[in-house]
Amino acid sequence: MKTLKLGYVGSGFIAKFLAIAMKQVRHCELSAIYERSGAAELAKYAKENRLGEPKLYDSITEICNHCDAIVIFSPNYTRLAIMEEIADAVKAGAPLKGVICEKPLGRTVEEAEKMVELARGADLLTCYFENQLHMNAINNALAQLRPQQKVMGDFTLARSTEEHAGPHSAWFWDPTRQGGGVLSDMGCHSIAVCRHILTPEGKPNTFLKPVAMQCDTSLLKWGQPKYRDQLKEKFGVDYSKTPAEDFVTGIITFKNPETGQLVKGQFTNSWMYDKQGLRLWMDAIGPGYAMEVNSLISPAEIFVGDEAAEGVADAETALEKSTASRGLLALHNNEADFYGYTTETQDAVDSFLRGEDAFLDFEYGLETTRLVQAAYMAAEKGQTIDLTDASVQKELKTYRSLISQGKGADILFS
Repeated sequence: MKTLKLGYVGSGFIAKFLAIAMKQVRHCELSAIYERSGAAELAKYAKENRLGEPKLYDSITEICNHCDAIVIFSPNYTRLAIMEEIADAVKAGAPLKGVICEKPLGRTVEEAEKMVELARGADLLTCYFENQLHMNAINNALAQLRPQQKVMGDFTLARSTEEHAGPHSAWFWDPTRQGGGVLSDMGCHSIAVCRHILTPEGKPNTFLKPVAMQCDTSLLKWGQPKYRDQLKEKFGVDYSKTPAEDFVTGIITFKNPETGQLVKGQFTNSWMYDKQGLRLWMDAIGPGYAMEVNSLISPAEIFVGDEAAEGVADAETALEKSTASRGLLALHNNEADFYGYTTETQDAVDSFLRGEDAFLDFEYGLETTRLVQAAYMAAEKGQTIDLTDASVQKELKTYRSLISQGKGADILFS
């Protein structure tokens, strides 16, 4: 079978996590990396783990000429410009077959639409990386409950939560570069997961039609003077002037177009979860049955007492975003696989080798961006918005949240 040669644009935290996942993926290799900070270390890791013999290139065009598919892992504010360079390189003759983009596809609906247009204009296969929809814990639970659904009916309520203590990088804290705060960063996961869980078996991933959105964005921890000072000292970001939300909760209503049934997805996300580390929690309720996934319930755990805590070199080797180095701690023996990174990569590889878009394509990424921006709009307006209203749909096309404009102080401190 053929091997798909991947080129990475971006060599930060998420790129390294996906490289770990690649160790469990067949029929692909890492052949090119954009030469920026961390690229040499990523190339070294790839070689040591037999993921390929990647070479470093200092232009997007060169990468397009030395791989089959590009994976965009670079910061949110760079992605549209990179996609423009990719499209130009392909039109100039680069033999690129496809492009993968880590969530979010765009910081606004307008950006996401341009990403779709550029990819399709260059006749590229597309894949939108949204790892949580590929989590085996979720999909195995759904498969187990399909017989019950055929008898009793589908889920009517899904809830999804992702929380940790905050991002690793300075640009992630800056709403003008990231595109917002925790809603933009992690709300896209939770909204998409709710829709995925609620979707009836055998239906397309956009089968359920979004009809209403309500949302609340808040700044509960990182707006306090003590923590604002920490952010400014560590990352150079001033939340007294340009804050982003660190907590969001909302409800999206979907309609089954065949039956007219309304179902609800509740999402909650925060950058203020100071317990063991990253927490993913999803559950769903149907008539007579239910499911639940909790990432902090692990088959393995460790205990570190006070006396031994000084010997802990890196708590994140046990759990992503870990904030503790002692006590009773959860341990994931295969974190990349648990979070769905392995499965989403294999899906992209297999799909592109077949000459097809991935399970989640750029159009799906655009749809998710639209729902995230609808959540920001609902929070700003302080009301439930009708997603079927033509005027709301038109407003979303050019909408940019106040928080992403750097005006978050006007609504988060009021």
